[in-house]
Amino acid sequence: MDTKLTLSFNQDIVEKAKKYAAANNISLSRLIEYLLTQVTSNQYKSLEDFPISDWVSMVAEGEVEYKRTPKTSRKDLKDEFFSSKKSK
Repeated sequence: MDTKLTLSFNQDIVEKAKKYAAANNISLSRLIEYLLTQVTSNQYKSLEDFPISDWVSMVAEGEVEYKRTPKTSRKDLKDEFFSSKKSK
């Protein structure tokens, strides 16, 4: 069963996506549905792991930057905790 959804996108992106979808004989709704299916498949731990294919890049605009804090090991966290206790 299909459900209607209202989304907001940059107008230039929408125009590019519509052209891409039409050229590939697919509706824009099905294109977005496919992308969401891939993202939510639990196959990828994060968006950084998600392989962005060329056809997605064709409809995207600009560089995407995902900012993540580096993972700290448990040992480093423990050392930081104990060193903060010593300095008090």
